[in-house]
Amino acid sequence: MSIKQFPAAPKFRRLLGPSFIILALGLGSGEVILWPYLVANHGLGLAWGAVVGITFQFFINMEIERYALVKGESVFVGIAKFFKSAPLWFIASTFIGFGLPGIIAASAQVFANVLGLISFKWLAIFLLLLIGFILTIGKTIYSLMEKLTRAVILIGVPMIFVLAVTLSSSESWAALGSGIIGRGEGYWFLAPGMAIATFMAAFAYSGAGGNLNLTQSIYVKEKGYGMGKYSQKIAGLFARRGHQEVKLAGEDFKVDADSTKKFKEWWRAINLEHLLVFWLIGSLSMLLLMFLAYNTTYGVPGNASGINFVLTEGQAIGTMLNPFIGLLFLVIVGVMLFQTQLGIMDSTSRIMAENAAILKLKTEKDNKVDLSKIYYIFVWSQICFGIILFLLNIYEPKTLIVLGALINAFAMLIHVILVTILNRRSLDKVFRPKPWRQVIIYFIILFFTIFSGVVVWDQLIR
Repeated sequence: MSIKQFPAAPKFRRLLGPSFIILALGLGSGEVILWPYLVANHGLGLAWGAVVGITFQFFINMEIERYALVKGESVFVGIAKFFKSAPLWFIASTFIGFGLPGIIAASAQVFANVLGLISFKWLAIFLLLLIGFILTIGKTIYSLMEKLTRAVILIGVPMIFVLAVTLSSSESWAALGSGIIGRGEGYWFLAPGMAIATFMAAFAYSGAGGNLNLTQSIYVKEKGYGMGKYSQKIAGLFARRGHQEVKLAGEDFKVDADSTKKFKEWWRAINLEHLLVFWLIGSLSMLLLMFLAYNTTYGVPGNASGINFVLTEGQAIGTMLNPFIGLLFLVIVGVMLFQTQLGIMDSTSRIMAENAAILKLKTEKDNKVDLSKIYYIFVWSQICFGIILFLLNIYEPKTLIVLGALINAFAMLIHVILVTILNRRSLDKVFRPKPWRQVIIYFIILFFTIFSGVVVWDQLIR
């Protein structure tokens, strides 16, 4: 590694960006689908799970950011230094976990309902191709994703807030308050008869989930946090560039009083950025979407069938307020789901491209590789995989989302362990997490281990 100077932290507003993307990655899975689905069928007593789940992910994400901030490289590069087979694991687990096109299927079903279409299979295929087109023409992919995700969040979340408050009652507010502490209607914490696998899936998707959390280290590089200032960016497929020399490894710096001070300034700033954008807006979004589902669909027959509760929400809003508003709600939900699938496609392709590049650079004498081209190979591979599943009539949204979430819950357990080992082995003591943060991370590992075992046992005995 060459020696560079640790950059000074900029003004806070210039830090905004990565947390919007990682937040938007969860809006179409846990926030829009799984948690509201559970509430529509079991009430608001499960609200605590969403808050705990996204709190866990806040601490998970910050440990991922910690490494990228100090090293100027992704956690994939760091993990591969002590776990040689890690790139293969990350490619396989990412493709399997997120290749299942449940979210875009949900988006297509919502849009099909708005358009009056009976089948949504061909619409889902069209939306997948549209995602490929959008990602392919972008000149700088990070800039494109940041603008799209910020726009969707700043438009969609306020509308959901207004609808949730307008359709609420004092009783429903009381139910929400009770649910946050785990008290439901006739139960504490876990509703009787609830599918544990679906709850675990929702918990794992309280935020991003699975290997998607690890892309935070890539986005930190792209945004130029800390030593990421010196890293390379992924260009669009049609951007003018040559067969570039790729440097995945970060830069080194002298550990002294100045660099330590700058790190602490960065650390305070990015914690605040992630707390306000990811945790606060994410928590409010999930609770409001659950609250809206409760006020419009709780107890309505047919909620347990797929994502029918979303369509029922739109009908209920139209009946209570105005048909146009109900239709607008469904359009917003469809757009949020589409944008989530777009973000996931981008993030998973980044994960697999970087890990493929790590493997390629290990086996070749020079370090020239077209990272952008590898990225687009994975983008279109996922699109083709999704289209094949749709053509085989495998496209029920909720089934695909829950299956993918369970796979990603296990993948998340693995990467939390790996990142914990990485930070302990690779970072100077002054940059490592404080003891209280270590305790939280160890508790998260224990929680996911136990809960994963419970889900497996529950599925086996059934």
